[in-house]
Amino acid sequence: MQRRLAVHKQPVTVNDVSVLEPGQAQYSALCYPDGGVVDDLLVYKLGVESYMLVVNASNIDKDWAWLQEHRPDGVNMVNESDGTALLALQGPKAEAVLQPLVDTDLGQLAPFHFIQNVKLFGASTLISRTGYTGEDGFEIYLAAQDAPAVWSGLLEQGESAGLIPAGLGARDTLRFEAKLPLYGQELSKDISPLEGGIGFFVKLGKTADFIGKAALQQQKDAGVPRKLVGIEMIDRGIPRSHYPVYAGDEQIGEVTTGTQSPTLKRNLGLALVQSGYSALGTEVEVDVRGKRLKAKVVSTPFYKRERK
Repeated sequence: MQRRLAVHKQPVTVNDVSVLEPGQAQYSALCYPDGGVVDDLLVYKLGVESYMLVVNASNIDKDWAWLQEHRPDGVNMVNESDGTALLALQGPKAEAVLQPLVDTDLGQLAPFHFIQNVKLFGASTLISRTGYTGEDGFEIYLAAQDAPAVWSGLLEQGESAGLIPAGLGARDTLRFEAKLPLYGQELSKDISPLEGGIGFFVKLGKTADFIGKAALQQQKDAGVPRKLVGIEMIDRGIPRSHYPVYAGDEQIGEVTTGTQSPTLKRNLGLALVQSGYSALGTEVEVDVRGKRLKAKVVSTPFYKRERK
């Protein structure tokens, strides 16, 4: 479960917050001065000068300390993590399950938009059309004390549609197939957003400065040294996190995430490799328990849902 931070004003992310209107959200990241990633997150614009940051739960203490350290004068921040829960209702039937339970028209809620103060099983919620699975769905923010009742109500409502709880392993497989990065694997203090495949969200051209901007601009101008690519095994074997990737005798990178895709029935991985080996079709080798197995660079995302 992710946690949230509510902030009065937010000038520290790599994306351009100025384009947001109240009711809109955007994906972004916090960076260190050298361009490494503190965390990736969602930024919700609650009001004219009020924002909510949703960060990775495992990074909550680190992120809070970092934000406090870099808080500009006049900015008020409140850590609402302990009192807030997040329930993610994901999948192609998510809207059909949730719609009968709320008074708002979810069909009009576009991706990365949200509605506040929606009553759900008597609880006041914020419902956002976002998720971390590559599928359509909603993330529901509410008071932690209300979460058990809403959880039970959703499961009962969705039983006929096949709604079941999903563990972290299932979620990780889904986000991997959709090439959604996981902090600590595709992004870290040692992996910049340009290297980790989220360069589109780094707005170097925005007027506002942000921590890490100069380093990221320099990295872009010089040429990003490493790139996140998709690989498919040619030989029989499964690439796993941290397995070395070779071109000849040279180690050119390592696997960040890999598995046998249950959706595609293929042995796939994401790998951070030297940029010179990132072209589609490039053959490489993955060291699987001491044995070099052939693989090739393939296009990503591995899976992309059909849009309505």
